[in-house]
Amino acid sequence: MSQKQLKEAFISNLNGTSLLEISVGLSLAPLCLLCRGLLLILHYLHYGKPVRSRTYSLLLDFLVLVSPLLLSCTVLSPVIFFVPVILAAFCAGIFSKIHSQRKQETRVPFGQIVKEFQQTYLDPEYIPAITVFRVYVNVLTSISILAVDFPQYPRRYAKAETYGTGVMDLGVGAFIFGNALVCPEVRQKSCVAQPKFSHLARQCFSIWPLISLGLGRLLSVKSIEYHEHTSEYGVHWNFFFTLAFVRLAASLLLALFPKNKSWILALTVAVLYQLILNTTSLKTFLLHGSSGRDSRVGFLDANREGLLSLFGYLAIYLASVQVGLWLVKVRSSVRGWLGALWVLARTAVVLLVSLQVSQAHADPVSRRMANLSYCLWVTAHCLMLFVLFVATDLSLVFTKLLVKGPSMPCCWNVVKPPDSNKKQGTEAVPVGKEDKVPHLCLISAINKNQLLFFLLANIMTGAVNILVDTIHSKAAFALCILHLYMFFNCLIMSILHAKNIVLKFW
Repeated sequence: MSQKQLKEAFISNLNGTSLLEISVGLSLAPLCLLCRGLLLILHYLHYGKPVRSRTYSLLLDFLVLVSPLLLSCTVLSPVIFFVPVILAAFCAGIFSKIHSQRKQETRVPFGQIVKEFQQTYLDPEYIPAITVFRVYVNVLTSISILAVDFPQYPRRYAKAETYGTGVMDLGVGAFIFGNALVCPEVRQKSCVAQPKFSHLARQCFSIWPLISLGLGRLLSVKSIEYHEHTSEYGVHWNFFFTLAFVRLAASLLLALFPKNKSWILALTVAVLYQLILNTTSLKTFLLHGSSGRDSRVGFLDANREGLLSLFGYLAIYLASVQVGLWLVKVRSSVRGWLGALWVLARTAVVLLVSLQVSQAHADPVSRRMANLSYCLWVTAHCLMLFVLFVATDLSLVFTKLLVKGPSMPCCWNVVKPPDSNKKQGTEAVPVGKEDKVPHLCLISAINKNQLLFFLLANIMTGAVNILVDTIHSKAAFALCILHLYMFFNCLIMSILHAKNIVLKFW
């Protein structure tokens, strides 16, 4: 077999892992974020000032926010169930240290702090969990697209061939979900006082970068005979095309139907698509082609997975729009967000129960088809991850109140109650030291140029695969390459962030 065939075989015919393992893995990113926040608070208590060095900030963020995830999906994967326990114990130890180092004047009774915490007002204009969710999905995707070509990345984490729940299968759906959380229909800025036709025209124009990237990837992959998994999207299709057409189709539907009922649209699309799969020959065509022998004759046949899975991804996108619209409703207090957490957790449980029913009576999870079970699985786990990120943010807010500590980037700011703002205007006014902290944060840096980060990851993944025999690499070499690859990407984002550069071409 040629090197190209070997690499294609290495990522083909896989079956995924268990729902439990993926659910456990979801807790890693929030725990890393909590660990980073507690370390910053401890540093402030010890030195009386935040971390001001951009170099130290980048190293801390990379070592705490990125490296543990990279290790967990490679050499630590055999003990993945113990990693969250170790991280949680480490966070508990840091919290205990913070609690013991509180200044005498800040030693308020614990019960009083809990009461103050529930009544604390938060900046209603910014929900850090949305930013963190989108950035971490991007980071995890970037890690996986290169790591999957190394033997240290477990085959059960890679994309399943037809049925199964791999980590990368979830990543594809989560990427769609994260994009919808900040779409124009949720932000409601580009749609205000604007005709529907004008808004649709603007959306058509806005997808040209994705179409261009899709064409660029197609031409580059074919020209250098780069290895590709044909049953993933087809012969000519790729994920950039999927992102573009899902966004366009969603904008069209949301221009015709009420946005606040997008969950009904999502359910309708997913259920109808599943019914058609089960009651017609569409499923056979999708899995085996028009001739039943995995034929690839004609554009539709050649790209059937990419084209037909658009329906499932569209359902996920519409469901996320509903979640986004609900999240941006003003909840200005901790008590309000605790109630929101309860609603999100219940919704995730309902979706997980529905997933079990769907798998038993309709179809198992299939990313290749993006069927009903896949839509339910992705939406439920994205909600679970979002709940964990919000809980992490609230935990850091509580810790800051405990020690009267500073603000942190990508964490909620405590603001004055609304009554006190009436005399000063409607803007949320930070309390204490919130406005004195420099914004040194890898998450903020990646968030500013997310598409560029993803594009760089794809380019560097291709370069590494061309230059390195990945499937025969030793563990130490693989970890070195993966860390250098991720650090270089993060360093570029940090430099652009420091210079306040946002690279957009539309």
